[in-house]
Amino acid sequence: MRFRDFHKNIKIRIIESFISRFIGSMIFPFMSIYLAVHFGAKIAGILLLINVFVGIGITFVGGYFGDQFGRKNMMLVAEILRLVAFTTMMVCNSPWFESASITFAMMTVNSISWGLAGPANQAMLIDVSTPPQRKLMYSITYWANNLSIAIGGIIGAFLFKDYLFQLFMGLSVSAMVVVILVAFFIEESHVPTASNLKPHQHVLQLFATYKSVLSDKLFVMFTIAGVLILSLEFQLTNYIGIRLSEEMETQQFLLWEIDGVKTMGFLRSENTIMVVLLMLFITRIPHKLQDKSVLVLSCLMFTVGYGALAYSNNLMILFVMMAVLTVGEVFRVPVEQSYMASIPPDDARSSYMAFNGLKFNLSMLIASVTVTLGAILPSVVMAWMILGIGLVGTLIYHLITPALDKRRELAEMKQAV
Repeated sequence: MRFRDFHKNIKIRIIESFISRFIGSMIFPFMSIYLAVHFGAKIAGILLLINVFVGIGITFVGGYFGDQFGRKNMMLVAEILRLVAFTTMMVCNSPWFESASITFAMMTVNSISWGLAGPANQAMLIDVSTPPQRKLMYSITYWANNLSIAIGGIIGAFLFKDYLFQLFMGLSVSAMVVVILVAFFIEESHVPTASNLKPHQHVLQLFATYKSVLSDKLFVMFTIAGVLILSLEFQLTNYIGIRLSEEMETQQFLLWEIDGVKTMGFLRSENTIMVVLLMLFITRIPHKLQDKSVLVLSCLMFTVGYGALAYSNNLMILFVMMAVLTVGEVFRVPVEQSYMASIPPDDARSSYMAFNGLKFNLSMLIASVTVTLGAILPSVVMAWMILGIGLVGTLIYHLITPALDKRRELAEMKQAV
């Protein structure tokens, strides 16, 4: 299985996503600074929260609409909105005109676009891929996303302050390219049955759809396990980062003397570099383990690694454990997403993907709670707590993998017919 064997929709989405995330990573990670400068830190925090909650709400609408009106239609509407938002942001941060208020409004429009397009994008990838292709597809997607974010973030750190107008110009051009790709090159992968429902009937059906999604106990348990495991990843920039900055003494590392804050930076760089390098070879590494064993063992490595990072101040242990958890991460992600792709029924994939998108927000919530608890409890207790969160998620995966394998076998049989 090779990249050229994928459906053209997959090839276009991977290339387009790399370009969009590359340019977007030069801007959006720094927009909190932009808002704080123009509105103050307190107001900036409230504005960012509004943005997040708008995105969450629209994601459910986008998931439902993607099943009701087709994936491509939702993607095209979202990308046109995004083009309008980025172009307006460019104009509002030009040498001739500046408006932070309109810029924030367009950030919200961008969140709406992500909410509308996200579930349809993910559902389309499942629509046009076969089960044997998905691990490689998700591996390449994960690799491309990490590489684009890493490079874009570094470049943005140097350019954001003095070249914001030019960055928004590049973002607008990339958005225009995406609109053209979606409009003229992407193929529709889901043609829904004709519906004559009135607006209020769509509202009722939306709630009925997500009630049906929540009644799928296997999917709910899979999502809960995913939230618990993903929350470990956010600990590095939340509780673990704060703990290292407060507890870790300055130590010698090669030619540098580094403190806790710099250590966190090195650990993040180690993770990013290893993910980018390992993902190039991970699908070619031969092993006899079944997917269910790979998922459980990789989650266990991920959990033990973050448990150690939550307690140790020894540089060697920290770097070794980061390597261990990163190996677990690169094995886990393709298998986890491949299982996820086999769970939803064909006519409700966007809705399932919308609900699955909550994993990010719920994981961030858990990470935020641990920051508060970390101010009260000693680090040894927090380390055991973080380890426990990961072990519970791993245990849930262990318990549901037989049912996941059955669900995937049924999906493969149905696709073969």
